[in-house]
Amino acid sequence: MICHLSLLVVFNLFVSQCHGGCAEVDSMTEAVAGEGFLLGCISCKKREEVSARATVDWHFKPLGVEDFKPIFHYEHPNANIMDEDFSNRLEWHGTKNNDIQIGAIYIHNVTFNETGTFRCTIHRTLFLRQYNEKVTVEKEVELTVVAVANRELTSVIAEIMMYVLIVVLQLWLIGVLIYCYKKISEEYEARESHKALKAQAVLAKDNCDGVQLE
Repeated sequence: MICHLSLLVVFNLFVSQCHGGCAEVDSMTEAVAGEGFLLGCISCKKREEVSARATVDWHFKPLGVEDFKPIFHYEHPNANIMDEDFSNRLEWHGTKNNDIQIGAIYIHNVTFNETGTFRCTIHRTLFLRQYNEKVTVEKEVELTVVAVANRELTSVIAEIMMYVLIVVLQLWLIGVLIYCYKKISEEYEARESHKALKAQAVLAKDNCDGVQLE
């Protein structure tokens, strides 16, 4: 039973990897002036089997300003930069089909003027059997632009722990597969032995019956 449950867990993990399961991860919030920066925006569908179509709009509000201004619009396969301050500096790094779940954009040559709030808005239409459902998702990124990258100790430890966890998980999966293989082999050999003994018993009984008849 344990072996069967373990195999089910392993199967589910591999299936999720094969289907490219969506996971909502928050964007980084600290950029270095003069370098590139990825503004993350992920909105996963609750049901992967439902087809959908989506567009993405990015707005920006500089630090100390009250109103947002549109800076980028994406509707597959067209990407439009809508603000001169970001001209030739924004690049689409999201989903490259109509069913958008990742709406990330990449900023080239970040400046201190980009310190402020970025808002990502995903307009999604779900094509259900009975009707079409429209869903709007908004995510905000509070971006700080610094002169030199500042990696905190907690982020370094978290990254190390992540790699350790991945290695441990892979070793555990290998151990489960080996254990289950041995278990199944032992059960198969036991069944074959039982069949052989049963066949010998039947043959011995037939020989005894033949002797008595003579």
